Amino acid sequence: MIATLGALAFKYVHLPLPWLLGSIVATSIASRFDTLPLYRPKVLTGPARTVLGITIGSAFTPQVAQGIFTYLPSLLMIIPFIVIIGLVGVWYYWKVVKFDKMTAFFSTMPGGLMEMVSIAEDMGANVAKVTLTQSTRLLLIVFTLPFIIEALGHIHLGDRGSITAPLRDVSNHDLLAMLFLAVIGAWGAKKLHISGAFIIGPMIVSAFVYMLGWVEARPPDEAIKLTQLIIGTTIGFVFRGVKSKEVITTLRQTFGFFLILSSVCSLFIYSVYTCFDFPLISILLAFAPGGQSEMNLIAIILGVNVPFVALHHVMRIFLVMGIAPLIAKWFKKMA
Repeated sequence: MIATLGALAFKYVHLPLPWLLGSIVATSIASRFDTLPLYRPKVLTGPARTVLGITIGSAFTPQVAQGIFTYLPSLLMIIPFIVIIGLVGVWYYWKVVKFDKMTAFFSTMPGGLMEMVSIAEDMGANVAKVTLTQSTRLLLIVFTLPFIIEALGHIHLGDRGSITAPLRDVSNHDLLAMLFLAVIGAWGAKKLHISGAFIIGPMIVSAFVYMLGWVEARPPDEAIKLTQLIIGTTIGFVFRGVKSKEVITTLRQTFGFFLILSSVCSLFIYSVYTCFDFPLISILLAFAPGGQSEMNLIAIILGVNVPFVALHHVMRIFLVMGIAPLIAKWFKKMA
């Protein structure tokens, strides 16, 4: 209810991405009041991510599939991108903020909030600091990116009407097919221990089905708006139960890294835009080191090249999840 009121307020004053940003702001404000009986909607995040996964997969049409190999040069740029972010980020949090090396490393790596926190806990890093810094970075990126896109793309990101067809125009057969793809994809990815299973599993399964042309309908507009509300509400809980002094300190520390991160991202975005023939907004979303859910959601709302953005984030997550435990073990031996 609180998230919906925030979304409607943002929609009323024509602010960017009202269903996502409005819910973040409203929930962030409400979560500061300890007397309110608010709880993070964990039970809803899984289903919301599967909707997102199916929506991303539905963008992989037979025509798009033919051009996927053209993304390869840009995808390879993700490797030096992660290395540079890791080096400058660890230096910043270790030397400037004075975190220990392990905590600095997991506070830096753009591999997904829950994944980084989970590995950080296993490796003995300060989980509270990692959670706060990763969450704050995500909050800063999600909240500033729409305004940057508006400025660069000269487009308005207020309420953009229907993103996909409304529920009444989607047949029961297609709804059941999408539900089946979501369940099978999420279950299979969980069984295989794939990071971000609720998004990546349905995305892979549905991409295969949509490329073959077996299903054409996309998740209804109402489901995508509800997904925005759920994800926005989850982000809004970042500082629930955290003291105001610690909130201000974390914001200040993370903003310093955010400025460094913005410089690195700008360098890579400019390089890819100059060297390869891809649209600027698609490149911006592909290299923005926010959560894959949030960046893909913005790509869907904007109607940009969703497969291009999704594949970059999948590659980033897989690379980080592959190297993070190895580097963390090396730090542990050096300690």
